[in-house]
Amino acid sequence: METIRQIFRIGRGPSSSHTMGPRRAAEQFVARCPSASSYEVTLYGSLAATGKGHMTDVAILETLTPIAPTEIIWKPDIVLPFHPNGMEFKAYGADGRILDTYTVYSIGGGTLANEDFNEQHSAEIYPQHRILDIMHVLHEQDMTYWEYVEHYEGEDIWDFLAEIWEVMKEAVHSGLQAEGVLPGGLGLRRKAATYKVKAEGYGSASIKNRGLVYAYALAVSEHNASGGRVVTAPTCGSCGVVPAVLYHLKMSRDFPDRSILRALATAGLFANVVRTNASISGAEVGCQGEIGVACAMGAAAASQLFGGSNLQIEYSAEMALEHHLGLTCDPVCGLVQIPCIERNAFAAARALDANTYGTFSDGRHRVSFDQVVEVMRKTGHDLPSLYRETSTGGLATEYSLKTPPHPW
Repeated sequence: METIRQIFRIGRGPSSSHTMGPRRAAEQFVARCPSASSYEVTLYGSLAATGKGHMTDVAILETLTPIAPTEIIWKPDIVLPFHPNGMEFKAYGADGRILDTYTVYSIGGGTLANEDFNEQHSAEIYPQHRILDIMHVLHEQDMTYWEYVEHYEGEDIWDFLAEIWEVMKEAVHSGLQAEGVLPGGLGLRRKAATYKVKAEGYGSASIKNRGLVYAYALAVSEHNASGGRVVTAPTCGSCGVVPAVLYHLKMSRDFPDRSILRALATAGLFANVVRTNASISGAEVGCQGEIGVACAMGAAAASQLFGGSNLQIEYSAEMALEHHLGLTCDPVCGLVQIPCIERNAFAAARALDANTYGTFSDGRHRVSFDQVVEVMRKTGHDLPSLYRETSTGGLATEYSLKTPPHPW
């Protein structure tokens, strides 16, 4: 299993697979062919179906047009065999001759791959690929999840996670300070600042805390939807869950940053197991692979912070993922706004609920995290393509810009 650095990537939203990945692919192609007189980029499948809403074209054009004029061709009805998020780059000389071609796929979390290379299959540093196998090691050596991560990643993983935590906090702060309407045409107003004010006005601690968790998740998700700088956790579309959980616990319980970083390491380990054995790509397995995994990450992190045993941490993560099984990815107008932003808020709250539920138990249960990961993989592959980030089914077709607003 590869490094957890693949889970946490810093970049601009709104989508890791549809914005960050294509931008990186365009940068790779410029490095391959910087002397072109013009470029042509063909987007296939999910990238073409929801690319305009995800600002795929903007990411590519910002990279290529400073070098040479660029044309983008959209082919949503053609899905290449390797992955639904396919891109073909072509570079032309002054005489119209093709100088170079490059076909690559954005396979989730900003990761790129094709038939010749796969960033998901970089050098393996973890000998175990499943949580059950990892737990056996932890039991035999009396270790925690974060100690397991440190053992294989090395001491410098803490500097990396410290940077990740700083960007997460910056996204929370930026999102709470911003107001107005999000870009994209839906006319969706930002809610984070309002939710925070309302939450702080409640006398009941339980309602106040829940409202603040909502506010923090909304802040990061809205910041992402506007193209702000965020951390994939494990994707941009689900980037609000883990920061909301950790920021809330930092502010309400005053956990030291050292403990927060250790919780991040544990969260990254669980997401890495999913990424290795299934997928975190909404175009491949639906939103269960994005918001479901983010919820599992938040639950594992919270459980560790509250002193959960290795069994309780695994149980919390298992519940969080299990109860998102079958969740579809059907963004309205291809934007990472409806239902994505609200889902981040609910998943952050559910992550804390999974931790609470797990804390009441001794951690023993019948269905393992690894089994749920396998079920998620199979379920995702069984989902029709219209529910896998193509905006051709579900909410994306039931609601449109022509839908009249409520009369009240």
